Amino acid sequence: MSISREDIEKVAVLARIKVDDKQVAALESDLGNILDLVDQLGAADTSDVAPMAHPLDAVQRLRADEVTETDQRAAFQAIAPATEDGLYLVPKVIE
Repeated sequence: MSISREDIEKVAVLARIKVDDKQVAALESDLGNILDLVDQLGAADTSDVAPMAHPLDAVQRLRADEVTETDQRAAFQAIAPATEDGLYLVPKVIE
C-alpha cells in the first residue's frame, strides 16, 4: 500500500503542520514503507495464537492490608477552629 503526496499534504493541513516539498517526498517514502510493513504483519497467520492481555505471566505482588497509623481524628479536631458532628466547618464560598 502506498500513500500519495496529496494525502500527506491533506493530513499536514488537518494537523496544522507546515511541511515543505523535501519533507513531503521523505514522508511519502517513509510512510509507504511503514504501510508496507503493516500489510506484511496483517498477512501473518495468527489463527492459532491466543490473545494476550500482557506478554508476561507476572502476578502483582500485593502487601498485606494492615493499619499502620493510629486514629488521630480527635486530636486534629480539637485544634480545628470549628467542628460539628465530626466534620470540619468552613466558611461558605458559593452563594
